[in-house]
Amino acid sequence: MKLGVILGGLLFIASYLVWAERKLLARLQVRYGPNRAGRFGLLQPIADVIKLLTKEDTVPEGSDRIVFLIAPALVATTALLIFAVVPFGKNLTLGGKTIPMVITDLNIGILYVFALSSLGVYGAVLGGWASNSKYSLIGAIRSAAQMISYELALVLSLVPVVMLAGSFSLVDIVNAQTPLPFILLQPVSFIIFLVSSMAETKRIPFDLPEAENELVAGYHTEYSGMRFGLFFLGEYISLIVLGSLVAAFFLGGWRGPFLPPLAWFLIKVFAVVFVMIWTRGTLPRLRYDQLMGIGWKVLIPVALVNIIITGAIVLLLR
Repeated sequence: MKLGVILGGLLFIASYLVWAERKLLARLQVRYGPNRAGRFGLLQPIADVIKLLTKEDTVPEGSDRIVFLIAPALVATTALLIFAVVPFGKNLTLGGKTIPMVITDLNIGILYVFALSSLGVYGAVLGGWASNSKYSLIGAIRSAAQMISYELALVLSLVPVVMLAGSFSLVDIVNAQTPLPFILLQPVSFIIFLVSSMAETKRIPFDLPEAENELVAGYHTEYSGMRFGLFFLGEYISLIVLGSLVAAFFLGGWRGPFLPPLAWFLIKVFAVVFVMIWTRGTLPRLRYDQLMGIGWKVLIPVALVNIIITGAIVLLLR
């Protein structure tokens, strides 16, 4: 039941996150945004789903049909499965029964998150390779290089968090932030994780795998209909999941005064998502050498230095 509720909630939020992003970007660019389907354009996500479901699903000639059809599902599925270890509230007690507000509390939760996020790379790479298109292939190669590079910085940024919490479990990490959220203790790790997260979702200014003025649409150029919709859905679910991970690792998860725990969790998640959307509407796309340079020459060295300093402080305070 929890899995069904969370899955339905994620799909609903992801569909309306598209509407919210379009309205916010329109506001930043002095436009109206979607305003035709329903009041304030609130029926636009439903119209988009109907359009994608009824659009012709084409497969390019000369493509690897099986891989081409599987790749979009791989992107969306891995993004959904990451949420299985994200805690979104305190345990509930109903009828004398305790209901944990997490699908499963793995003691290797962080490793599970990184294992699935790494698998997400295969969806983009296989989709681009199987399309039998040069634009798609270039986008796939860019996607692989970018996601592997920033995955390293992402992992290294969480080593100090694990040191402070003493656990790989996301529930234990949230509980370890009882006195102070880790954003105050580890601001460098927070910045590295946030920047790397935006690069992982391949969003402006890190959207080189999809650069429309260079590659038409990058690795999903040849996709249409609901298969394109699955790539799109995977991107926005990843946005929600990464916002949830930032909230759990650095913002204290569900913790906060006055409001219910779930309300605090959602506020923190949407605050992070808002920052990512705001960044998209503000910054231009990076050149590819700048993109890779930030990952390898800035984020990874800074993350390594931060690990050494944090380790020394933890040893001294023991």
